[in-house]
Amino acid sequence: MEIDYQPEDSPVSLFDEDCIDHVKDMRLEAEAVVNDVLFAVAEMYVSSNLDSALAVAYINVETREGNRYCLELNEAGLRVVGYVFDQVDESLSTQYFETIYSLLDTLSPGYREAFGNALLQRLERLQQNGQ
Repeated sequence: MEIDYQPEDSPVSLFDEDCIDHVKDMRLEAEAVVNDVLFAVAEMYVSSNLDSALAVAYINVETREGNRYCLELNEAGLRVVGYVFDQVDESLSTQYFETIYSLLDTLSPGYREAFGNALLQRLERLQQNGQ
């Protein structure tokens, strides 16, 4: 028995337009990452020289120790892709980190110190406001 089937006859759409709202724009995520930890590094900004898209963005960061990194941000997390600003080394196979905090914690003792000091200052302010 043959059935004459046309895709447009299907009551179920194969493409859910609502799912577009759930796709993260990695450029916006990258800006948020930078704003979150800029106080604890020497320099950090979203790369304008490397192509960013909805699925991936690149962040340049210089630690307080003076080490430079190019980071890739995608759905898997963040990872080091180069040791020079705006440069992706395809031969690198580095670990993904779930957060910028964990990545910087492994790369920069100066970051750990700055983050700890900022946390301590906030706690002291909260304690003073509570008294």
